[in-house]
Amino acid sequence: MSKSRINNNIRKLRFQNSEMTQQQLAEKVGVTRQTIIAMEQEKYSPSLELAFRIALVFDVPLEQVFSYDAEADSK
Repeated sequence: MSKSRINNNIRKLRFQNSEMTQQQLAEKVGVTRQTIIAMEQEKYSPSLELAFRIALVFDVPLEQVFSYDAEADSK
């Protein structure tokens, strides 16, 4: 069984929002810059609360920031 994946558009959304830095996003959602880096590299899946905070910063639905790759579960 393959590892399931949570994909995200954080990097793209940062650049669409006045080229927000990783540090600026981290400060807005209350985490470290390293956490943002790990999420962008898809090495870290955020808690549900953090996921919602990120979506609120970008003023988009949660599904526009994160998606779940169910294909990886079925393999």
